[in-house]
Amino acid sequence: MDSAATVEAIAIFVALITLAAIVGLVVRGLAIPYTVALVLLGLAGTFFLPRDLFVVTPELVLLVLLPGLVFEAALKIEFADLRSSLGGVALLAIPGVLISAAIVAIVLNLATGLRLELGFVVGAMVAATDPAAVIATFRQLGSPRRLATLIESESLFNDGTALVVFAIALRAVTGGISGGEVVVTLVGTIVVSTAIGLLVGYVVARAIATIDDHLIELTLSLAAAYGTYLVADQLHQSGIIATVVAGVVIGNHGRSIGMSARSQEALDTVWEFFAFLLTALVFLLVGLAIDLPRLIDTLPSIIWGVVAILAGRALVIYVLFGPASRLAVRLRGGHQVPLAWLHVLFWAGLRGAVAVAMALSLPVDFPERALLQQITFGIVLFTLLVQGTTAEWVIERVGVGRPKPA
Repeated sequence: MDSAATVEAIAIFVALITLAAIVGLVVRGLAIPYTVALVLLGLAGTFFLPRDLFVVTPELVLLVLLPGLVFEAALKIEFADLRSSLGGVALLAIPGVLISAAIVAIVLNLATGLRLELGFVVGAMVAATDPAAVIATFRQLGSPRRLATLIESESLFNDGTALVVFAIALRAVTGGISGGEVVVTLVGTIVVSTAIGLLVGYVVARAIATIDDHLIELTLSLAAAYGTYLVADQLHQSGIIATVVAGVVIGNHGRSIGMSARSQEALDTVWEFFAFLLTALVFLLVGLAIDLPRLIDTLPSIIWGVVAILAGRALVIYVLFGPASRLAVRLRGGHQVPLAWLHVLFWAGLRGAVAVAMALSLPVDFPERALLQQITFGIVLFTLLVQGTTAEWVIERVGVGRPKPA
């Protein structure tokens, strides 16, 4: 990169974060969520700015923005809360993603004639709730901590699963893959990625415990966030799953074995700011990546795609997760998931940057690439602009939100 390109990249970065700060100030008194406002700003920018001014690449989203976002969210998850919800999270993150992807494939095939294997590619891209979208929207709505942990944990782990399923779906279209290979690849990736996260998280947590310098500790946490992702990715494993596990280990084990109060405060404050910055960039770039006029041509397919993800989400939440949670209570005791929580979980199925990144990463010669991308972009927009703007209303309606001051 020459000096002129470097200056241009820095100028674009400064412009984006300045816009994000302005949007944050403007929407403070409005009903529209901050993240949705950023997407709308990005969409507006596509009408007035040259398309080649902001090149949104899958690498930018998956390697630069996402590791920091999921690591910060994982740092805040208390293991005691996660342990009580782990079975539900696993159910939503593995069979839940597969069922949602299959429903999308079947509906698109029957309603639009799209080949089943291509429909499954779309399903893989939109099956998982997006961590950036879900966490940014639901963290501020005042839900019970256990519900918030369930929503955030699902979005963190099922995102990693969806990326694995997406890779399998691509192989099914381009080269073929057997049922046995699917199971081995999926299970093997989850197990190995979790092991990588545990190892890195434990080593960094122990290193932090021996240091009494919050700046070095913060540096180590940053290295852990991106280093874990890169190591897992280079080993062809799930960088997201590995990073989430590392974050949970550092956030829990690291705090319990010697992290000073000053270090914990610095860790929380710096990572909160970093996550705010990354979230702003993610949602602006999502808007900039979508060519709104082109979506009109594929509107019927997008509508069927939206129907499919809502039907798939309803099936996973009300038919799979709800009965399974009641069965678990009968067998082991504990707290039953209320029906109101199921309603929130259903409507919490926002999609965002990860789906966009997967769509952008489709090979140039992939069959019906443009159509698959536009369906995915349309579904993402629906979840952000419709579900994202009504999430607070749903939480208040079912009675699980933060009471409003009199």
